[in-house]
Amino acid sequence: MKLSEAKRFLSDNKIKFILAQFVDIHGVAKTKAVPVGHLEDIVTDGAGFAVFAVWGLAQEPHSPDFMAKADLKTLSLVPWQPGFARVVCVGHVNDIPYEYDSRYVLQKQIARLTERGWTMYTGVEPEMSLLKKEADGRVVVADETDTLHKPCYDYKGLSRSRAFIEKFVGSLQEVGFDVYQVDHEDANGQFEINYTYSDALTSADRHVFVRMAGSEIANELGLICSFMAKVDSHRTGNGMHLHISMSDGHTPNIFQDDSDARGMGLSETGYHFLGGILYHAKALCALAAPTVNSYKRLVIGEALSGATWAPAFISYGDNNRSALVRVPYGRLELRLADGGCNPYLVTAALIAAGLDGVDNKRDPGEPLNVNHYTADLTSMDVDVLHQSLDRALDALEKDTLFAETLGKGIVDEFVRIKRMEWTDYMRHVSDWEVDRYLEFF
Repeated sequence: MKLSEAKRFLSDNKIKFILAQFVDIHGVAKTKAVPVGHLEDIVTDGAGFAVFAVWGLAQEPHSPDFMAKADLKTLSLVPWQPGFARVVCVGHVNDIPYEYDSRYVLQKQIARLTERGWTMYTGVEPEMSLLKKEADGRVVVADETDTLHKPCYDYKGLSRSRAFIEKFVGSLQEVGFDVYQVDHEDANGQFEINYTYSDALTSADRHVFVRMAGSEIANELGLICSFMAKVDSHRTGNGMHLHISMSDGHTPNIFQDDSDARGMGLSETGYHFLGGILYHAKALCALAAPTVNSYKRLVIGEALSGATWAPAFISYGDNNRSALVRVPYGRLELRLADGGCNPYLVTAALIAAGLDGVDNKRDPGEPLNVNHYTADLTSMDVDVLHQSLDRALDALEKDTLFAETLGKGIVDEFVRIKRMEWTDYMRHVSDWEVDRYLEFF
């Protein structure tokens, strides 16, 4: 979008403020409200931030300002906030794109694809929990009648949350999301929204917008829209499945090959890209499942409803939702990421792992179309993801690919902050511990 077009768009829509937005290392949206008359400032110089106070941007009190420069292609309304628009920015320090800005990290990986003439497309499937806080501080499901033991696709559960769903979907549609379905998922109070795929950078930008919309629209209704990986220890967690395809500008999807002898519609390039994902899965897990809570979603076991989807096994299969990667004919579905990830870092790491697989012709082995939760995997040579954040961080530090490709600085910063999170968690005395040990001895 040209500057003149942007000014016309803002004028036509009676915009008063532009939210200049970037994310911290956790993928959480950070903004400044810029009066519309200063649009040119955030395009040329950028909106200034003292990001020593922001997670994961590796600055000190005496560091130069972090200048968030607007990418006008992302300019859109903020439908739930009349008079406001949003523009996604890339951080610059001393007028140079900043290596700790995770959107810039993704842009660099996309540039590696561009050098090959490739464009990666991703379709994101966000899951979320609709909750409310009681007067005594307890967090419960927003709809108190949503109590079925198997609530997946339940009409009543969907219908009774329609006030939130209608405004949420309507807001996304107003800014160009092609939303094609919403459903009640397997956990009480859990929903998934599906919208048409786009190029990888746009998908990451949109996922941040989805979380902004869900959180604020729910708040207006006195509710909480949570993307936390595991809200209830007995129910399914909130994933962020990524569907991946690749175009070379001539062929819409170079991952697809109808002559695939396995019948999965994957090309040699697709298999090698998949091989890279599986080869680096343990390290990739730290970025895709980046919280202490994430590993309560990735556990091996059954949910109360009896339906288990946790992708804890490093394998792939045809229509196999118990594997890390599902192959829904000619494309890949990475089931690892959860709702609390930074979509820019996950996508960047996914590209890095996939290209390593292509360049080194990594073989993903044979598909496993068995229920991983009930099959005897000891004879199948199936490895399992690490079951805690600290072990996943160990794997990320050991696997040098990500420091070499994404940047040693941002990987080190990510590990440093997540080690702090792990230490804080390990020192915390939980209600479970008090209930169990207070009078035990």
